[in-house]
Amino acid sequence: MAFLDTELKENAGDQQWVTNFSFPEALFSLGPEELGSLEDKDKPDAKVRIIPLQLQRLFAQLLLLDQEAASTADLTDSFGWTSDEEMRQHDVQELNRILFSALETSLVGTSGHDLINRLYHGTIVNQIVCKECKNVSEKQEDFLDLTVAVKNVSGLEDALWNMYVEEEVFDYDNLYHCGNCDRLVKAAKSAKLRKLPPFLTISLLRFNFDFVKCERYKETSCYTFPLRINLKPFCEQSELDDLEYMYDLFSVIIHKGGCYGGHYHVYIKDVDHLGNWQFQEDKSKPDVNLEDIQNKEEIDDPLMILKAILLQEESNLIPVDQLGQKLLKKIGISWNKKYRKQYGPLRKFLQVHSQIFLLSSDESTVRLLKDSSLQAESDIQRNDQRLFKTLTSESLTLNDRPSCPHWFDINDSRVQPIKEKDIEQQFQGKESAYMLFYRKSQLRRPPEARANPRYKVPHHLLSEMDAANIELQIKRAECDSTNNTVELHLHLGPHYHFFNGALHPVVSQTESMWDLTFDKRKTLGDLRQSIFQLLEFWEGDMVLSVAKFVPAGLHVCQTLNGDDLALCEIEIADGEDIFVWNGVEVGGIQIPTGSDCEPLLLNVLHVATSGEGEECQQLIESPHVFPSNAEIGTVFTALAIPEGVILINNTESRGEENWTTIPKEDLKKTFREQGLRNGSSVLIQGSNDGNSLLTKQGKWINTVNEINWLQVKNLSQLESEEEQVKISATLNTVVFDIRIKAIKELKLLKELAENSCLRPIDRNGKLLCPVPDRCTLKEAGLKMGSSLGLCPGKAPTSSQLFLFFALGSDVHPGTEMEIIVEETISVRDCLKIMLDKCGLTGETWHLRKMDWCFEAGEPLCEEDAKLKELMICSGDTLLLTEGKLPPLGFLTVPIWWYQPQGPLPHWKDHQDQTNCTLSQGSVWKASSTPGAPSDAHAEVSLWYLGDLEISEDATLGELKSQAMTLPSLEFSIPSPAFLRAWTVESKRPGRLLRGHQQQLKEYKLGKRTEICLEPLQKEENLGPWDVLLRTQMRLPGERAYGPPVDVLWDTARGWTASSLRQRVADVYSLPVEKIEIAKYFPDKFAWLPVSSWNQQTTKRKKKKKQDNLQGAPYYLKDGDTIGVKNFLVEDDDDFSTVRDDIGREKQKELALGKRKSREALRVQCSDVSTGETPARARGPEASLSIHVGSFR
Repeated sequence: MAFLDTELKENAGDQQWVTNFSFPEALFSLGPEELGSLEDKDKPDAKVRIIPLQLQRLFAQLLLLDQEAASTADLTDSFGWTSDEEMRQHDVQELNRILFSALETSLVGTSGHDLINRLYHGTIVNQIVCKECKNVSEKQEDFLDLTVAVKNVSGLEDALWNMYVEEEVFDYDNLYHCGNCDRLVKAAKSAKLRKLPPFLTISLLRFNFDFVKCERYKETSCYTFPLRINLKPFCEQSELDDLEYMYDLFSVIIHKGGCYGGHYHVYIKDVDHLGNWQFQEDKSKPDVNLEDIQNKEEIDDPLMILKAILLQEESNLIPVDQLGQKLLKKIGISWNKKYRKQYGPLRKFLQVHSQIFLLSSDESTVRLLKDSSLQAESDIQRNDQRLFKTLTSESLTLNDRPSCPHWFDINDSRVQPIKEKDIEQQFQGKESAYMLFYRKSQLRRPPEARANPRYKVPHHLLSEMDAANIELQIKRAECDSTNNTVELHLHLGPHYHFFNGALHPVVSQTESMWDLTFDKRKTLGDLRQSIFQLLEFWEGDMVLSVAKFVPAGLHVCQTLNGDDLALCEIEIADGEDIFVWNGVEVGGIQIPTGSDCEPLLLNVLHVATSGEGEECQQLIESPHVFPSNAEIGTVFTALAIPEGVILINNTESRGEENWTTIPKEDLKKTFREQGLRNGSSVLIQGSNDGNSLLTKQGKWINTVNEINWLQVKNLSQLESEEEQVKISATLNTVVFDIRIKAIKELKLLKELAENSCLRPIDRNGKLLCPVPDRCTLKEAGLKMGSSLGLCPGKAPTSSQLFLFFALGSDVHPGTEMEIIVEETISVRDCLKIMLDKCGLTGETWHLRKMDWCFEAGEPLCEEDAKLKELMICSGDTLLLTEGKLPPLGFLTVPIWWYQPQGPLPHWKDHQDQTNCTLSQGSVWKASSTPGAPSDAHAEVSLWYLGDLEISEDATLGELKSQAMTLPSLEFSIPSPAFLRAWTVESKRPGRLLRGHQQQLKEYKLGKRTEICLEPLQKEENLGPWDVLLRTQMRLPGERAYGPPVDVLWDTARGWTASSLRQRVADVYSLPVEKIEIAKYFPDKFAWLPVSSWNQQTTKRKKKKKQDNLQGAPYYLKDGDTIGVKNFLVEDDDDFSTVRDDIGREKQKELALGKRKSREALRVQCSDVSTGETPARARGPEASLSIHVGSFR
């Protein structure tokens, strides 16, 4: 049985619907003539009821689709939900009511208009009885679900007793006014259930509010509920038989978590026995003790076992999957392990014995033929009565009794069987029952519905599910083939020859290697037989060995043995190289095999000899192959050198070579024991060479242009004979040794050794973080030839941080200050130390970390956090920024006023013009992205209104309301709905903020976001698919545009050019074929015509690609300017204006000036005759941007 996938995973109420079979069957009874068809949903005149159709389809998938999960994406799409709403946490009771309401609305005018009422509707009567005149005042209430209390109540029956049995008495100070007596009298109030529905839904009030702590909490106390309940004591009419009031529990929705979030899963009773209810621990326990069976040969006969199992089943019918499980349960071993090798797969065995077993058309179920069942029964009684009695005589357990209810726990994509007693575990705790579903005990399912998921499912849905199952079978077969086949590369021995320690193809690699695709479930013997058939020319023995390519060639690693083993059992991987040979020799040469003798390709360096046989100082490097289990001393034999010294180097980087001398006593060790691998280098030095090629430490010095020094400058403020010195070093030299040596060579005071440090100097001359004395140059990341400064002061210890800091957000060279602090210091204490060093006081300062763009990043909000916890490292730059940070969870948002060109809103016309002034103290003027590009409207202005401190949980509407109270805004606005909000990007309106009730944190504004407000002429409520564009009509005969017009474009049917052209044409009342539109790019002063045809064709696939204006090259978004040309009065293709020409010319001049300045700098640098490489000019940092479409 399928179950619900993750889109509605928090809404387990939908999962219980499918087991309430009256509901889906009633829904299935509504045909296409009433609901319409999903194929017609996009037709404008078609009347399609999408929600019930999608529910029908989902129920059919849950019942019939042969896959683990059914997706609810189509159903949630029919709700009009976006991805945000699908993943948002919902209360299951609220969702249940909303879905009922939506379904009732969808079924109006059909025969199912009262479907919800018939199944779930009940009534409650509230009565007040006057103690004086006995007058009864009553009020009837309808319900689809009952809500009962949990707090201070022991269980469901106790809660129902309090609600529908006990009376509330009005007396003393709380008298009741009787309309009949016309005075205050004593009275009694009570409630009763007047009408009970067939299916009773009960919601438990687990969540309450603590008025002392002012917070919500979840009731986790013990709350019992029965599996069967008698509602007679709680009903108004109780003269009927008790069976009329009996209800059985069939589903429990469970909530795990607290009041602010959690997870739902559901317990469901399998009323129609559609599921496979069997516990994991029971599958491996056989019901039959094989030692009790005297005739073991009968157990080895699968025909007898399968007949015995089928004879126990009703109608001798069983699903094939359950047949395998029954077999496992009866004999304690699976079909694959017991019989597959001899008889093949179970389905194949049933097909072969078609005279006994009858498979269904889809091979999902099997039954015994009538004749064979009678024959089988007599055979069993006659030949193996003991075995049959053993298989059938065992008493039915609780789980096997037909009357025993089967329960399942459905938890997202996991379904597992549970026992009825497991329900008691959900009486209390953080994971406890939240909703209960009862059905009338008298409701009986028809016999034909038992174990029949196709019952009452419409024919068109049956056909759709059958087709889907066939497609799934095909995909699974393809997946099975993909997962169980391996690609083998066969290397044929006769096509190879052995030289230089490895195998190499005689002709070419292509002709020597054959590719073979093979099922890895087959045996090695099957593979060998297949290769024999493939290679008709092969004679003699055939040995298959695993080989692998090494730098020296092909090497045979392991011979494959065990023809009865499957390839997966001997771990043959996909893409394995198999060498096919006779197992002894190739081309008359015996082949070494195994990983021990794997050939190594080494780079051997030795001193060249002159023509007279004398050695010279030139080194020759040549590749040589040696078996990895050979002795290192064999190198002398290979090079015909009588004796000498061997040095090895295992480092991969030639600039960091580390040579180690091999002692004579280790020459008998193998190459592998010495750690040599492919690519390692071996240096052979003759015995008469002395130490001419070695340093004292055994380090090899490359004589060809290697830098082995560092330059140290004297920055200690003490005079020295030389400004800088070169210190010889290697990458393994310790920084302390370099510092002491530099002090000596600079002839500085020895006292400086106790209070100095070395600091790297970057290419711009800036001193970087000091280098710890204990590090080597390699550990410090210093390169040979680097410049270091000898500076006063000690380097920071391992527990300290060296930080740069500066005032303000713009850091200029030379203005940074330095500080050393402990890494465990708090942000607050670090800020105080920095302020003291700057001579500043006050509480209106905070710290920001400089980001990789050398700009002020996010503030360090957690003032009590340690620098180490905030990942502050030595060398980081912190910025002292003025302004107090808002409390945690609050934002400080600068608010600007944005007035685009166009008519003023009508509500301004009625204001006193003297009051319509804005503070002009802070004004930005920039070319407008959403404004007009014409000369008359070339710029927009943003007026600064002030800062707002507002909670992240506040809505956008609340932000607008607070902004309306700023003193700088001196005129009144009717309501926040008359304001449009934009983010400010590059001093112009950027992203449009929509959704009046959406919380600010959902916009992900960040700590530095600024917002501008635009006045509107009327209230605006943008939908999720509405895009706001500024259109401007081209003035005929002029290179200019008219005033901008706001256009709302509905993109629900796609971001296509044809849709946009039609919308613009409708706005200007023009034929769509008589207009041309173009998007304006203000940064480039360019217009890009929007074409309605975008076809991309490739050689492999000729497919028309649907144009999408969200993507390249338009990247259309809210606020973009769209130019419109009317071909009825103007027919040229030019969209540009005079201002565009001027802007492009200025851009060209600016680019030319930058090019000239770079060339001048290059010439200046080439004229400087210093020994150092001039620093390359650093261009301005540009922020990284990625165009992403709108995902509303």
